Amino acid sequence: MITGAAPAPAALPDESGHFGPYGGRFVPEALMAALDELEQAYADARADPAFGAELAELHRSYTGRPSPLTDAKRLSPHAGGARILLKREDLNHTGSHKINNVLGQALLTRRMGKPRVIAETGAGQHGVATATAAALLGLECCVYMGEEDTVRQALNVARMRLLGAEVVPVCTGSRTLKDAINEAMRDWVSTVDRTHYLLGTVAGPHPFPVMVRDFHAVIGQETRAQVLELTGQLPDAVAACVGGGSNAIGIFHEFIGEESVGLYGFEAAGDGVSTGRHAATLFAGSPGVLHGARSYLLQDADGQTAVTHSISAGLDYPGVGPEHAWLKDSGRAQYTGVTDAEAMEAFRLLCRTEGIIPAIESAHAVHGALQLGRRLGPDAVIVVNLSGRGDKDVDTAARWFDVVDEPASVREHTTGADRTEAGGVAAAPADVTVGAPGEQM
Repeated sequence: MITGAAPAPAALPDESGHFGPYGGRFVPEALMAALDELEQAYADARADPAFGAELAELHRSYTGRPSPLTDAKRLSPHAGGARILLKREDLNHTGSHKINNVLGQALLTRRMGKPRVIAETGAGQHGVATATAAALLGLECCVYMGEEDTVRQALNVARMRLLGAEVVPVCTGSRTLKDAINEAMRDWVSTVDRTHYLLGTVAGPHPFPVMVRDFHAVIGQETRAQVLELTGQLPDAVAACVGGGSNAIGIFHEFIGEESVGLYGFEAAGDGVSTGRHAATLFAGSPGVLHGARSYLLQDADGQTAVTHSISAGLDYPGVGPEHAWLKDSGRAQYTGVTDAEAMEAFRLLCRTEGIIPAIESAHAVHGALQLGRRLGPDAVIVVNLSGRGDKDVDTAARWFDVVDEPASVREHTTGADRTEAGGVAAAPADVTVGAPGEQM
């Protein structure tokens, strides 16, 4: 039985924001003063008990923390009998882990005296959380979102606008998350005196990777206490999906010093890494500079950022946070790709066994944990960070599994092939069932 206080975390990043060879600042001179200001404001806030107390109270009374740890008793048999515990970030206000970081940065924005926040978003969850915090604190809000993502996440676009945010579709490049970050940074350069860029992941220039990590560290801190109370021991493994990497680093950080706890990140392998249509940055990428920091990224032979693909908008990103790059190189964490098809089967299985509709992003981690459980055996305890709920993905899932009843007038003019092309791989209704424990679905 392993009990007691957590060990001191690794002393990273260093003062210049580096995790070994990764991280740092690679930005225009126009942003250096803003980053220095942010770094100092964050250091001052961390040293101010009143700031911590206000954030903790917001999490208690507004976010709904602590989020529960759910014993997934009907899902676990599908993991070879390993015990699967779900850290329920999907139950937070706004529906994901994103609110943890957003409230912290929104309070910092107010502390710096800036009236406006901007943000990027892929799946829309960070945008919704930012719009929510802006409404709560009386800040102007503008969210940049790739045009492709505004279509597949239309529900979250509506939510942001209802909350008073301006949503700007980005029509350049691949029209996804990477391009939304590019546009947000352009905005920040031109409006830096009155605007804070509320970055949504642990990527970007220093101090964003450490600041966003620290605001999300509450996930791992709660998980440690909850799993000890529930099982009397630390978990054998912690699993999370990885795009930019914020939810993963939030739960990993508490356990980095615990060598007995395996850390597993699951990236978007899309149509399969061998096809080139994927976003498995750590699994298939190489070191380079993107969005102000050095880390792993997907790039072509000429060093140009690659076009990525994932059914999950929140994982459809060619970079990753620098701390994840360091964890990969050090061997402390392992990263593997999960295909669209594998993630969707895990999505369906969690729906049917636990009555939980997860975000498709989170379903990547669920699939990875099921495979991990079969490898570790029935005595293993595995915590999965369920980073968000799947309300935003119901339309995508319904089309994928072909479970929407179309009006007769539509059916007469739409072939099965047309429906499949429009919405993904169609499964016959008879196939939408839960297989026996241990079966590949």
